[in-house]
Formats: sequence, C-alpha cells, structure tokens
Amino acid sequence: MKTLLSVITLVIGLAFCQRAAFADLPEPKGKSENANIAAARKAIEAKDFKSAVGHLTKAVQEEPKNADAHSMLGYSYRKLGTFDKSMDHYQTALKIDSGHRSAHEYLGELYLDMNQPDNADKQLAALKKACPFFGKCEEYDDLKKALDAYKANKK
Repeated sequence: MKTLLSVITLVIGLAFCQRAAFADLPEPKGKSENANIAAARKAIEAKDFKSAVGHLTKAVQEEPKNADAHSMLGYSYRKLGTFDKSMDHYQTALKIDSGHRSAHEYLGELYLDMNQPDNADKQLAALKKACPFFGKCEEYDDLKKALDAYKANKK
C-alpha cells in the first residue's frame, strides 16, 4: 500500500511538473496574417519592391509594433536603393524586438551595401547571440556568407 501511494504521488507530481514546464510556451497565433503583409510577401517574391513598400507602409500604419513588417519594409527599401528609409525601419524593428534575427541580418547587409563592414560585423555578433544554437541559424549563415564575400572582393 505504501508503494502504491508513493507511485501515485510520483505520477501526480510528474504530471504537475510537465504542465508547469509547458505553461511558458506562447499560445498559437489564432489570427491570420495582416493582408498587406501577405500581399507584400508575394510582391517581394516577385521582386516587385515598389509594390511591397506600398503594402508594408500600410501594414506598419495598421500595426506600428510589428517588427516583421518593419524589417520587411527596410528590406524592400534597401532593394530599391533607399538606404536611409531602410535603416530607419531596421532600427525600428530592433527597438520593437532587439533579437529580431531578420532585422539583424538585413541591417548587416545594408551596412555592406554602404561599405561599412565593421558595422556588419557587429550585426553578425548580435546574430550569434540571438540565434538559438550558439550562432547556428540561417540568418547568421547568410550574413556571414555575405560578409566573407564582401571581404574577399575587397582584397
């Protein structure tokens, strides 16, 4: 009887611990993506950055705290060669979410476009901290590859 009671106590304790461990996970996002962001994704895939800027400008007006929208808008402006607006939106995305990996990657690439490899290196270091497995993520790898290519071309 004593053993049975111990087993029941153990099972209840494990169930409680498991529930507590999963309590910190975020709830699944129930709402669908902003229509302007969805349209901008399609425009970016088609390399129609001017249309993407239009959709994303509306998206950030509707959702000013959406780091993804700001990062995508910065990306679209960078592809159009409008570096000052690109910089503004990357910085806004990083103010909203300091660990936003895409914003760090794209900001690093913007710095390379502006011939500022030291600042790109800083974004690479920030990505190393932001990536979940000690710098092992696609954004880190992409920026590292771009930085290495930039440095190889400057030799």
